[in-house]
Amino acid sequence: MIGIASLWIGVLLLLGGLALDRVLTQAITRNFDAQLEYALTAMIASSEIGPDGEVRFIQPLGDPRFLEPYSGFYWQVSGGGQEPFRSRSLWDRALRAGAHADQAIHVYDSDEFADEDLRVLERDARLPGSDAVWRFQVASTRGGLDQQIGVLRSTLALAFAALGAGLVLMAALQATFGLWPLRRVRRAIAAVREGRESRVETNVPGEIEPLVAELNALLAHNENQAEEARRHAGNLAHALKTPLTVIQNEATANSEALPRVVMREAITMRRQVDHHLARARAVGRRGVSQARTPVWPSLQSVERAVSHLYPNVTVDISGARNAKARLERQDLDELLGNLVENAAKYGGGRVFVTVEQVPGPPALLGTGFVEILVEDDGLGIPEAERESIFERGARLDTNKPGTGLGLAIVRDVAEIYGGSVTLEESEDLGGLLARLRLPAAP
Repeated sequence: MIGIASLWIGVLLLLGGLALDRVLTQAITRNFDAQLEYALTAMIASSEIGPDGEVRFIQPLGDPRFLEPYSGFYWQVSGGGQEPFRSRSLWDRALRAGAHADQAIHVYDSDEFADEDLRVLERDARLPGSDAVWRFQVASTRGGLDQQIGVLRSTLALAFAALGAGLVLMAALQATFGLWPLRRVRRAIAAVREGRESRVETNVPGEIEPLVAELNALLAHNENQAEEARRHAGNLAHALKTPLTVIQNEATANSEALPRVVMREAITMRRQVDHHLARARAVGRRGVSQARTPVWPSLQSVERAVSHLYPNVTVDISGARNAKARLERQDLDELLGNLVENAAKYGGGRVFVTVEQVPGPPALLGTGFVEILVEDDGLGIPEAERESIFERGARLDTNKPGTGLGLAIVRDVAEIYGGSVTLEESEDLGGLLARLRLPAAP
């Protein structure tokens, strides 16, 4: 940042210095030429034709430098076939006439004198009483002009160098102190990594506060995932401990029912493992996937499977056919399969599934939800027991096969994707209504 700022400042100052040098140099040169033009005008105004046809001055020119030999300030009048009329300052030298045939003022630099460079103004004019064209010339050495330009350029160079150094120093200070909070953030992250802190400090300027907030959110997310992994490991260990204990007791007692007990408990353990594997897959896919799954094809597939398993149950589906949910197809099939299968298993023979789209705020596009309502005509679940039914292994009807993990899986997977599931009473069928809400996809 400091290097780029220094380069940019140098380029801008160089361009600005060149432009300012050009403007001021032209102004000094114009002022210098104006003095020569004043002397030229005074020469012409004081000139007249003498008795012999030569040019002479009515009154002498006021600048004493014209009287001092080689003073660096000269005048000359030539033309009319006469010898050039020269200032005493020229002494034994003469000015060379330029090549032009008009009466305009001409300004040019001349090196006709070996020991000094000249700035020359000349003009042709006709004097009263003469038909000849006379060439009036005023010249001055460029030493004074070049000295003024040199002083100007050295002053500009020193001023712009000081300005550039100040600007570079300011840019360096700005970059150093502007980025200083990032050093604090770096040290805070190192403290978190070493275990001395749990979060990055939040007392930072507003410009990097979003960065710190995202870092803290990432730390919280990682802690939640670690806690989630520990909780799943504990839940899985607890879920497998009871079946293993039953198998161990039966084996120790040399029970004749050991094969049957092993098969029953193995099925239980397999369901527990499947449940935790499904949840682990959903967690992994949530972190890397931006899936957009159409709801209707998945619902039709579940409807065909459930109708095949329960031929005496009628499953009707309706609603938004173009709805899309933000989750993987495999997880959506598992959610819908558990809910529709429970409705078919515990209902009275009718299952009604409705798909609805719930838009989010107009200012927040893509924040809506897809609601899937699964209703049955069974006995329903008392309101006081609707929350407890989501616990692992909870079953209200033990006369029908099952492990009590279906609704627990539904809630876990839905919450992983930012959704939810609630149980209500169906107004149309009188049984249970399961309301599954999932984030909508555009």
